[in-house]
Amino acid sequence: MSDQTAYTRDESEAERIDRNFGEQLQELRIAQAGVQILFAFLLTVPFQQRFTILTDLQRTIYVGTLLALAVSVITFTAPVAMHRTLFRKGLKDFLVTYTDRLMMVGLLTLGLGIVGGVVLVLDVLLSHTAALWIGGALLVFGLALWVAVPLSKRDLARRNVEAGSETPA
Repeated sequence: MSDQTAYTRDESEAERIDRNFGEQLQELRIAQAGVQILFAFLLTVPFQQRFTILTDLQRTIYVGTLLALAVSVITFTAPVAMHRTLFRKGLKDFLVTYTDRLMMVGLLTLGLGIVGGVVLVLDVLLSHTAALWIGGALLVFGLALWVAVPLSKRDLARRNVEAGSETPA
């Protein structure tokens, strides 16, 4: 579908909320796998022999990365706990809105965890300077793909909704 082509959905508000929640769950499944793998890896690092020779900067990067991924794991699993608690309570619209906010926090902390993990490894392998430059480049790349591109399309989506040619997601 091109940027100029819009479509409409013939669905009730309840159907839209159900569809949105289903889409969120699919997104969470994808993100959770990566978060859990990175988090599990970081939990094993302190038990390696070489961990004792890390510099203070490397330990700080490690702790920040570990905490970022811990927050990411918690925020990506929170919708499941909320859904279980609120199941059949008529609050799915709240659940969809709240899950959206949690996913934004989870993605932010996942991005920080990814960059932090790469910076830590590169700092051990290369140098502080190289690690920070490459980490900065990864951060810019991630912001471009995760933030700049989607925000650049928001105006188009808003115009389509205002023109009545597309139903909001």
